[in-house]
Amino acid sequence: MRNYATAQLIGDRTHQCDATAVSTAPSGARAYVLLDGIGSSDEVRDWTRQAARRLARAAARRGDAEAGLRAVYSRYASEPDRQGPWGIGAKAAAVVAVTAPGQPLTVAWCGDARAYAVRGSTARRLTNDHNLRRIFPPRDGSPGGNRNIVTSCLGAVETDEETINECGHPAIETAVYRADTFRLVLASDGAYEPHEDAGHHLPDQLIGMPGEAARHFVDTAVATARAVANPYADNATVLIADIRPK
Repeated sequence: MRNYATAQLIGDRTHQCDATAVSTAPSGARAYVLLDGIGSSDEVRDWTRQAARRLARAAARRGDAEAGLRAVYSRYASEPDRQGPWGIGAKAAAVVAVTAPGQPLTVAWCGDARAYAVRGSTARRLTNDHNLRRIFPPRDGSPGGNRNIVTSCLGAVETDEETINECGHPAIETAVYRADTFRLVLASDGAYEPHEDAGHHLPDQLIGMPGEAARHFVDTAVATARAVANPYADNATVLIADIRPK
């Protein structure tokens, strides 16, 4: 039986520009990917779907999240249309997690899509957002920077060094998580932000089999976003995988 499931809702946007992909290599390595497209258009939707599949294959073949994301990031960054001050091309926040036999989980990301590891009643966040709120955190009653403006993403051309100089973090960051059994959760901002803003305890929103938990997570996210005083629901997408020793 498949150990993972995804669910998504379009929210109040014109296009569903989130995408997920899963790929398994002959080595047994498996990559789980979630992309959150920037903008709402046919071009962004189609590119994000293709990029998610490409990233999943690259990370699974390499058996490592960082190696896969760096390869795909470099490929898009080298496209001629993206060069120069007027560079064009679709972009997306990206997060990829890879399991491989005998190895810990590896995670890599650029943008503000998130990864969590859930064990029992504890959810551990594995990623750190690439957005203006990270650069200008809330303090003294100020809300801080705009969390909807990302400071790195797939489709950008900046190197690690350039992004560090501009934003204080590299273009791509990584994490390693060591546990035998846990629930991996990848989520777009439209899925995790409403839960976070409402103070929901994430494990309580992730009960049941992966499919059931995924549907509940996005259903509640969109309903919660629409219930606030200035309602707007973003694309909400989640990928849930139950990871066990191989």
